[in-house]
Amino acid sequence: MDTKTNGGPQYQSLTKLSKLAPLEMHDDGFKALSDEDEYEADIEEGAVIRQPCSCGICMKKCCSVKTAKRRLPILQWLPRYNLHWAHGDIIAGLTVGLTVIPQGLAYASVANLPLEYGLYSAFVGCFVYCFLGTSKDITLGPTAIMSLMVGQYCYSESADFRGAYAIVLSLMCGCTQLLMGMLNLGFIVNFLSLPVVSGFTSAAAIIIGFGQVKKVLGVSVEKHETHVAAFVYDIIATCKSIPQTRYQDVLLGVACIVVIVLFKHLKDINWNDDDGEPHIMHVIARKILWVTATARNAVIVLVCGVFAYTLSTFDVLPFTLTGKVTPGLPALELPQFSLSNGNVTVSAAEMFTQLGSGLAVIPLIGILENMAIASAFARKNQYRIDPTQELVALGVANIVGSFFSAYPVTGSFSRTAVNSQSGVKTPAGGILTGVLVLLALSLLSTTFRYIPQATLAAVIITAVASMFEYHIVAHIWHTKR
Repeated sequence: MDTKTNGGPQYQSLTKLSKLAPLEMHDDGFKALSDEDEYEADIEEGAVIRQPCSCGICMKKCCSVKTAKRRLPILQWLPRYNLHWAHGDIIAGLTVGLTVIPQGLAYASVANLPLEYGLYSAFVGCFVYCFLGTSKDITLGPTAIMSLMVGQYCYSESADFRGAYAIVLSLMCGCTQLLMGMLNLGFIVNFLSLPVVSGFTSAAAIIIGFGQVKKVLGVSVEKHETHVAAFVYDIIATCKSIPQTRYQDVLLGVACIVVIVLFKHLKDINWNDDDGEPHIMHVIARKILWVTATARNAVIVLVCGVFAYTLSTFDVLPFTLTGKVTPGLPALELPQFSLSNGNVTVSAAEMFTQLGSGLAVIPLIGILENMAIASAFARKNQYRIDPTQELVALGVANIVGSFFSAYPVTGSFSRTAVNSQSGVKTPAGGILTGVLVLLALSLLSTTFRYIPQATLAAVIITAVASMFEYHIVAHIWHTKR
């Protein structure tokens, strides 16, 4: 997950996921259905639970309007869509789009993939979830932990092979999640305890954060193939490379981290207007400040990219740049189950052997992240989600994404928080986010090569810093079972 809530309530809430009911809409957005409302709805639809089952009754229930609305949640809110909801969705969609573009580029580097794969993975889930998702707040896309796991299981000397492994992994991950949704197996995540999840998240934050140190230092470290020893090798190799540190990259990276942290605190300023209503100019200035602080990652990447490009026009290249990014939109094509590059050929069996336990681990991690985030924000904003439908939406998003060269995605806590704070009303906000990513791929791909690596490293480090749950150690230590 990109970040956390205080004390990890998103994990504690997992024990109640199987009891959550489908969402419902009213004039102000989503609201929760009480148990009595659900029972009355069942009676109105003619679904009497205790009567004997027959093929006719089952067929009628499966083809009912209620079932259609459960399996295609957009039918619940689209007929009642209005300008008030559109206003909130447009603002939220654009704000999240400005957040996911720099994060997508940065997380692709965590997955050891070309940077464009991060953007390929950032738009498909937005469109799919709009039709199939049951949470107004959640946004699907690349996350820190999923990117780390993809990088671990999709190792190869060839960038093309790594990309092909990641795409196949996305397809298989989606099929597993979709099957689990169809079989109502979402309750499995309830058996993952809080200490296990917190330990995993904190360890991932350390691995991801330290993995970016070499980019802040401006040094190059050779990749290590052995998964178990990779982190230790990375520490040793980075320490040995300290004498080759580029001070320009260090200064830029540290400056970016400081600015991002300052912007984060500016966003949370509570303005106390003791003298009554603030002046209209104050309101506008505060809104501009909030938008700038919320889109801080995009702002810092844009400023540093423009600065590096300006220097390059004078043949001055003080920073280590990201390099060439493949321009244009991804092609719609089937995932490749056999690969060849010169004298090297990889069969489907060898691909699945390479992916190994990742075929089971990554779908479960994706489910855990998505369920935890959806549950936390549903409780915060007082509406309910359908866990089974969430599995279906996540599975379909990964399956469809694999046809657009995407690697596995799941819910992002940081972008979901931005979405909620921006006043999103329905999942339609994701459409604007997806469109913004597509525009960036179409129009700005050739300019991404000027983004300094230290800037993207700063984006990742600040994103994963809050994932380390140091405060929960004392609580777990004093807990007696």
